[in-house]
Amino acid sequence: MDYRRLGKSGLQVSTLSFGTWLTFGKQIDDKTADTLLTTAYDNEINFFDNAEAYAKGQSEIVMGKILKTKTWARSSYIVSSKVFFGYEDGLPNQSGLSRKHIIEGCNAALKRLQLDYVDLFFCHRPDKNTPIEETVLAMNTLLQQGKILYWGTSEWANDEIMQAFTVARKYHLIGPSMEQPQYNMYERTKMEKDYLLLFRDHGMGTTIWSPLASGLLSGKYNHAKPKDTRLEMAGLEWLKERTLGDTSRIEKTIQLSKLSADLGTTLNKLAIAWTVKNPNVSTCILGASKVEQLTDNLKSLEVLPLLTNELIEKIETILDNKPVLALY
Repeated sequence: MDYRRLGKSGLQVSTLSFGTWLTFGKQIDDKTADTLLTTAYDNEINFFDNAEAYAKGQSEIVMGKILKTKTWARSSYIVSSKVFFGYEDGLPNQSGLSRKHIIEGCNAALKRLQLDYVDLFFCHRPDKNTPIEETVLAMNTLLQQGKILYWGTSEWANDEIMQAFTVARKYHLIGPSMEQPQYNMYERTKMEKDYLLLFRDHGMGTTIWSPLASGLLSGKYNHAKPKDTRLEMAGLEWLKERTLGDTSRIEKTIQLSKLSADLGTTLNKLAIAWTVKNPNVSTCILGASKVEQLTDNLKSLEVLPLLTNELIEKIETILDNKPVLALY
């Protein structure tokens, strides 16, 4: 496993990491979850991603129980949580980025995870109803208390993140260290255009998710619509439409599958390697419901040397979606 610094911070994260969205506490049983987490750790993954909203807190409960049984040194792994959507009944103050929910949400996550602190704590979405000063100050309170070590954002716009940095500078506080955006061959704008000044001027790290575009870039939808997938899960109709609604993506994925086969590899490994080829990716979060999926995706780093300039050009020709940078 290779390791990269989380932006300009001193924290080293494994280039590939492991996330639990839609799996722990929901799609898979606890025994399988244990096997997956152990497989990830045994393959030198040191970052495990979670959130209060995943299975309404059950994902963190499952992870906490697993970690409690291990003899792994706490210094050897990184755990994240995220706050915004809530985990309770949707009553006022049970979601959002108010000081109340941030503090209560963090304390609840620590209890579920059975940890004294989480390494990374994300604002899972921007909160239009809470002043950014309140959110930044609340995160710094948690930093001072030692309950979190780094804080960041997830799926924020570049101007929203810039506001957080501005407030932090104004009050001499610690700004966000990382952002968690979706990034894959079909979702590129934030990582390759919008965030460029944040990378350059603030050294922001990234923990990107959905490198396989919710399974589309595994090739499983090339010639059929399999039923046993996350896109068929209740409540994920929005994700199914976003993933499969554009039929041109299927056509491009078929071409990419042929290209990866010519290289002697698989599309899933090529797609994951493509994301970590981007130097602004600190770590790429892998999701899996089966051990075989995880072990196969872990081999993606072996494909990195194949990503020559010539191959990148072939991929770009197929995708035809490279963000255009404005020239002033």
